[in-house]
Amino acid sequence: MTVFIDNTFAEVWRGEPFARALRQQGEVFREKEGRRTLRFSAGGNSYFLKLHQGVGWMEIIKNLAQWRLPVVSARNEWRAINKLRELNLHAPSVVAYGNRGLNPARRLSFLVTEELSGSISLEELCARWRERPPDATAKRALIAQVANLTRAMHAGGVNHRDFYLCHLRIDNSAAAADDLAAGDARLTVLDLHRAQIRRKTPSRWAVKDLGGLYFSARDIGLTARDVLRFMKTYRRKTVRELADERAFWTRVARKAKRIHHGDFGRAPALPLG
Repeated sequence: MTVFIDNTFAEVWRGEPFARALRQQGEVFREKEGRRTLRFSAGGNSYFLKLHQGVGWMEIIKNLAQWRLPVVSARNEWRAINKLRELNLHAPSVVAYGNRGLNPARRLSFLVTEELSGSISLEELCARWRERPPDATAKRALIAQVANLTRAMHAGGVNHRDFYLCHLRIDNSAAAADDLAAGDARLTVLDLHRAQIRRKTPSRWAVKDLGGLYFSARDIGLTARDVLRFMKTYRRKTVRELADERAFWTRVARKAKRIHHGDFGRAPALPLG
């Protein structure tokens, strides 16, 4: 059994931690496959609780049959958050974590993180770009930041598996054009419960992350030059050098198309490469 409770949080979240996690009430965002995500307030602050109560053997077998690693506890996200911090990347602050039980189908675990108040997702920020194009310098700086974050994450052996713009958040105070243009806006990576950690990210998992990111950016008004800028920054290569990686980026575009078709049952209205 493993338990971590931040000293400050322990003052407002009293009691046996597993019992407290099980009875915690709040605004439920997700309740599926033995996992419950809710937002609650304590001591004047807001938090998110992810409670895992066991997915059952049928769910585990189904995932394995589809060549997917099942997520059976909060430990996965706990490890991923700690790894990102080791890489000097931003992730939600953990104030409580617990994991008990040897049976993977019935393991009980929880993770409590501070709410990122005063922030906005990149999905929300970029949604209005088609109608109101951003300052060119600010857009270039943000593209470079996302590319650098993605490269650092993959180089550090972390792949997200649900890497979309909605899982990247930026402080509202830094979302203004002038602050974005400075190139030092703080980006935080969310929802790491399915993340994988290795010494090096395999190509197929890098393709999945990049395809998801490309898919989620399909309608924000990016130009071919914008996409190329991301590719150059992510790979740290020149356009000439990128020409030798055509097969890799073709796989990324195909992955984005497959995600789109899976979500909408049709090919994208806008070409994705």
